[in-house]
Amino acid sequence: MNETKLQEFMGKLVGDMGGAATMANVILGEELGLYRAMADGQPVTPEKLAQKTGCHARLVREWLNAQAASGYVEHEAGSFRLPEEQAMALANEDSPVYVAGGAVVLASMYLDKDKVVRAMRGDGGLPWGDHHPCLFSGTERFFRPGYRANLVSSWLPALDGVVPQLEQGAKVADIGCGHGASTIVMAQAFPKSSFHGFDFHAPSIEQARSRAAEAGVGDRVQFAQATAREFPGNGYDLVCFFDCLHDMGDPVGAARRAHQALKPGGTVLLVEPFANDELDQNLNPVGRLFYAASTCICTPNSLSQEVGLGLGAQAGERRLRHVFAEAGFASFRRATETPFNLVLEARK
Repeated sequence: MNETKLQEFMGKLVGDMGGAATMANVILGEELGLYRAMADGQPVTPEKLAQKTGCHARLVREWLNAQAASGYVEHEAGSFRLPEEQAMALANEDSPVYVAGGAVVLASMYLDKDKVVRAMRGDGGLPWGDHHPCLFSGTERFFRPGYRANLVSSWLPALDGVVPQLEQGAKVADIGCGHGASTIVMAQAFPKSSFHGFDFHAPSIEQARSRAAEAGVGDRVQFAQATAREFPGNGYDLVCFFDCLHDMGDPVGAARRAHQALKPGGTVLLVEPFANDELDQNLNPVGRLFYAASTCICTPNSLSQEVGLGLGAQAGERRLRHVFAEAGFASFRRATETPFNLVLEARK
């Protein structure tokens, strides 16, 4: 027994337990509006914050103490302040680094623990639709800031010749569209194009239709329930998969259907969680987050479907390249990347 290594590991473990508990408090702060009430950066007492948010003052004080211990807020002389930098991540939903809403995904991992246990002791499958509903809203809120910040400004321009097509009027399919965040971002930017969002989860499609109406793009966006292997239509200029292909039971079948649906020379935009090709290259904070989420969400969903390939959220570019080669695509390349995403282009 190496006593020093034991103590180092115990320090790490206690830190991780504190982080897990802090995420529960982040979810509370987001849902109760505590961060938003502090977004002006001014010092506030627990009593004043409780009054502003309609919460119990004693519990607000304890929450603020926990936030201060985590370094999320600053404390001085009985008052607490949310710095501008923290507000970008925790209070401002229009910020490209806003993550507080996405923390709700972590709640689903705990709420669905018994379902994951049954999957791990059984056939491995846990369908997406069987998760707690907070997963669906949390997923949208986790990915939406990245789509708003990057999709129109850098991801689409990194594709060969796609932006001029969209400006002139293209036909686009968004597969696995969820609540339609990515579809709506594109529709707002390219009013001459038509967009068709497909998802196999009926409640998500209903939410997407509502989101499109709210955004004022209902004239050029249609949402329909369909699987990735059987979505309707042909003659698409662009088919998109945003952070969803690795969740599918048959990603080769989905890519093959995209190949059939595209015009000659058409393009697939594939956005996947950032990953290198080897496990040892992914032993970092991003890999840690995505492997953990994939254990509870992504891989069980894939295993619940036909084929059950189980790519996982850290599939990496090499495995994804094989998927599209098997589906018949002529070319495949990394167009660009962010710390959280690989942005890949496949051409028919």
